[in-house]
Amino acid sequence: MQTPLEMTPEQRISARAKELGFDLCGISRAFTPKRGPEFRKWLDQGMAGTMTYLNRTAERRLDPEKVLPGVRSVISLGQSYFTGFLPDEIRHDHSRGIIASYAWGQDYHDLMGHAIEELAEFVQTLSSDVKTRAYVDTGPVLERDVAESSGLGFIGKNTLLIHPKMGSQLLLGEVMTTLALEPSPLPKQMPSCGTCTRCQDDCPTHAFPSAYVLDSRLCISYLTIEFRGSIPLPLRPKMGNHVFGCDDCQTCCPWVTRFSTPGRQKAYENTFERKAPKLFDLARLSESDFNEFFRGSPVLRPKYEGFLRNVAVAIGNWKSRDACDALAPLLKHDSELVREHAEWAKEALK
Repeated sequence: MQTPLEMTPEQRISARAKELGFDLCGISRAFTPKRGPEFRKWLDQGMAGTMTYLNRTAERRLDPEKVLPGVRSVISLGQSYFTGFLPDEIRHDHSRGIIASYAWGQDYHDLMGHAIEELAEFVQTLSSDVKTRAYVDTGPVLERDVAESSGLGFIGKNTLLIHPKMGSQLLLGEVMTTLALEPSPLPKQMPSCGTCTRCQDDCPTHAFPSAYVLDSRLCISYLTIEFRGSIPLPLRPKMGNHVFGCDDCQTCCPWVTRFSTPGRQKAYENTFERKAPKLFDLARLSESDFNEFFRGSPVLRPKYEGFLRNVAVAIGNWKSRDACDALAPLLKHDSELVREHAEWAKEALK
């Protein structure tokens, strides 16, 4: 076994990343993302919806030098959040609200954030006057593009990064640094989606106008998390019982179903009552109950009002006599947004 003094800086970084709980680590030179033109086109077509921060940070995302002057290298990191699939009897139980699997347990921003900051500090010790910037999903970085260039996988038709031995249920982060590092060796030929179109075919709202292009305005994850207004009427019946996010374009993917293996982080696991809570119980949550029940979870992102809006839509898609009883508290909720979606649900249940 090599001692630290015998290891290259790249090997030491990879070893430290593994110690900090990351499953994947790759290095690329700081570069203008190759999918920059497609990103600009996507923004120009309005497919970012109300995520206007993407427009505001576009120039920085396309030029690493504007993020960290003197940047030479980018360390891409991946952490699996896969803890298993929901049993079919749970996933297809319309009395339950389905939560995307990345949000079953602890908020990855917290869990990965501390680890990636530690790695950035470690990189700074490798040479004098080294500067770093560390990000977990919040920085001006086209992270999937960078991760692909670092050898962490390939971008699939569902626009997600897919690792050929781990699938796509991966959380990504980056450390940008002024330290010149040797890029990770890339395979001669990375696998691909081939002729498979399952993600496009299985998307409930048909959010993929073409392969490798996601129209956020139609995506259930966007609608239930990022979008804060009234969900368009034609999309509500297609949302099923999703109350936070959606995994449908992943759980149908052969790379996911065949190769996903549980990661090392147990903090992403949870009980069925957190993975797929009963809609009856969710509709009765007070704001303090909501904050306590999902404390430390990404589910807090849409806030109380937005979450109950999602719950109302899910109840409207629950074709059962019990749905009307579950809906009752939302029909008289203080929030106009919640009441509006509950009224729609009431009509949908007739």
